[in-house]
Amino acid sequence: MTGLDRRPAAATDATLPRGPLAGFAAGSLGMGVWVTVPGLLLLYFLTDVLAVGPWLAGLALLLPKVADVLLHPWVGHRADVEQTRRGDRRRLLLLGCALPVAFAAIFAVPGGLTGAPAAAWVAVFFIAGNLLFAAYQVPYLSTPADLRIGYHERTRLMAFRMVVLTLGILVSGLLAPLLTGGDAATRGGYQRMGVVLAVGMLVAMLVGVAGIARLRGSAPAGTASGHGGWRALRTALRDRQFRWLVAAYLAMSTTTHLVLAGVPYYAEYELRAPGLTTVLVAAFVAPALLVTPAWLVVARRVGKQRALLGAQGAFAIGSLVLAVGRPAGLPVLVAAVAVLGVAFAGMQLLPFSMLPDVIRAASNAGATGAGTYTGVWTATEATGAALGPYAYALCLTVGGFVASTASESPVQPDAALAAVRHGFGLLPAVAMLAALLLQRRYTLDATARTTS
Repeated sequence: MTGLDRRPAAATDATLPRGPLAGFAAGSLGMGVWVTVPGLLLLYFLTDVLAVGPWLAGLALLLPKVADVLLHPWVGHRADVEQTRRGDRRRLLLLGCALPVAFAAIFAVPGGLTGAPAAAWVAVFFIAGNLLFAAYQVPYLSTPADLRIGYHERTRLMAFRMVVLTLGILVSGLLAPLLTGGDAATRGGYQRMGVVLAVGMLVAMLVGVAGIARLRGSAPAGTASGHGGWRALRTALRDRQFRWLVAAYLAMSTTTHLVLAGVPYYAEYELRAPGLTTVLVAAFVAPALLVTPAWLVVARRVGKQRALLGAQGAFAIGSLVLAVGRPAGLPVLVAAVAVLGVAFAGMQLLPFSMLPDVIRAASNAGATGAGTYTGVWTATEATGAALGPYAYALCLTVGGFVASTASESPVQPDAALAAVRHGFGLLPAVAMLAALLLQRRYTLDATARTTS
């Protein structure tokens, strides 16, 4: 790291007004659709509607994310260049607003395509969507580091975002299965769902762009440095605090996306009630609307690091309960999913508010390199979003899961049913334990609380 922020407190303790905060947070409503619906339904769409084998379906979701590892840091560099030349990152944000088009196209697979050709269609538009998502997400998440605000105000800003993101995840997670037709989902149902949610995404993302402009008027941003590319990337990767935070977040992102990908399978094959997909999604997401303010209070009292370690531990314990399956009883299983949801709220709020702490500590200029740091961060998130479904797909493959079209109902072998259960319970518990051990290596939080 290059040093701690030594500016006077008055330069960093601005209190952001609620109106611009709400406008900024609205952008996460559209982003919530993108991070939720593909993770929730795309693997199932491929294996149980388009007759794509689970190993190929997992590969079709993983490979498009490979490019993100290089793409997101490059987008971050471009965002910093835009900040230097134009004083904002608006052009990239507006480019990213084309994301809803790619989202709708993913689910608009032509009727004659099944198997490998259908997987190729999905992969191509998934790549396009990832490119556009990076163009929006990287400058969007650079905002907290851009603004002249302090440690607790950065948490407050991300709390607003988290509440609205949770609303987007909840609404899209509940609506998407219903719009597809539920138990009788067809290609046409998935296409209808894609179009309807894409319209909502576009409106929310445009409101977010306007909200960022208003926030910049309330707490003026610093100036990003013009250098970037490999030099800026090396600086970020050499930052010890950033490395441990990113490594832990990779494990967290992988775990939560694994759970999302497993929900439809767990509902249909373990609970034997496909309609419970909506119930499990609601149990996972809805608690976050209530507990995000509580996580904000906890973070103020004990610090973000200790609060995050608690969230990770709770997630691991809840996952172990889900590994028991039907013998535990439906009320217990739904309650365990709710525990995961409470922990998920903390794991969304706290790491995202710790990222600008790291950026601030890394430069006296406050926002120098914010885009590059954020680009690496969002590349990590995208990688986790791919690894999670891929890991679950591998579990299904090992268990001998039989792929099918929407009109078929194959009998799954016992090993496949066990893979559905253990992939949804034991594997997330192990992955979250790894996240907790990595997170313990992050030591910046105490310093950040006292210096910003």
